Amino acid sequence: MSIPEDKLLMVFTDLDGSLLDHHSYSYRDALPQLHRLEHLGIPVIPATSKTRAEIEYLRAELGNRHPFIVENGAAIYIPVGYFNEQPGGTIEREAYWVREMSAPRTRWLDLLAELSDDFPEEFDYFFRAGTQGIVRMTGLPEAQAVQANQRGYSEPVLWLGDDAGKTEFIARLRAGGATILQGGRFLAVSGDCDKGRALAWLRQVFQREQPGCSSHDLAVGDSANDCAMLEAAEVAVLVRSPVHDFPILSRSDGVLYSTAYGPAGWAEGVAHWLHHYHL
Repeated sequence: MSIPEDKLLMVFTDLDGSLLDHHSYSYRDALPQLHRLEHLGIPVIPATSKTRAEIEYLRAELGNRHPFIVENGAAIYIPVGYFNEQPGGTIEREAYWVREMSAPRTRWLDLLAELSDDFPEEFDYFFRAGTQGIVRMTGLPEAQAVQANQRGYSEPVLWLGDDAGKTEFIARLRAGGATILQGGRFLAVSGDCDKGRALAWLRQVFQREQPGCSSHDLAVGDSANDCAMLEAAEVAVLVRSPVHDFPILSRSDGVLYSTAYGPAGWAEGVAHWLHHYHL
């Protein structure tokens, strides 16, 4: 089977807890569907809180050459030459056309430094913790901790204080112009951006490249920082998590809930979506 010529299909996917197992970070159970998508010519586009360096490592393992969305929608990286023309609003940098959706990391580091005196020993963040501190906070191997700290547009913050202090801390960050997303363990401090707006922008670029095609996209995620992307896509797959409930969406149509966990649930949702197109 092949995709009808008048249809453009895309898969946008979260990584941790979705394509990658929550505990082992393995994608083994998703490989058959990843190979199937590649055979069909359907791009798999990572959309994650991870950094460019982290995603590049995974893309190399998977042989993925498609665009990707970093740091919860803060920037979109498109390999130079992927489209016939450089998309408007992008800059060319190190073999990528980059669409920046957030102010740089330095903006948020300055803001966190300003708040350190008012919230002493109540929070820590990647830049200040350094490689060994990130290893302690995340359990990542040292090489991966280095990649996780190579951030361009955001800063993960670990709150150590009480709930009342956290509420005030977040309010102060927002007053300083930051947008805050609560991930599994960390507060993601960045600009006014999210995975949903990044998905919508990239969808338009694909549509301009193939103007005669109708666009059909799937978003796959498992947690609250995926909600904007899951709301923005035509079809959403919510992957069952071993550590938290499904995120709550405002939509009910076009939503699939996996029965399996992690990458097995990812594969389950993708297979169901492809079946709709008789693929």
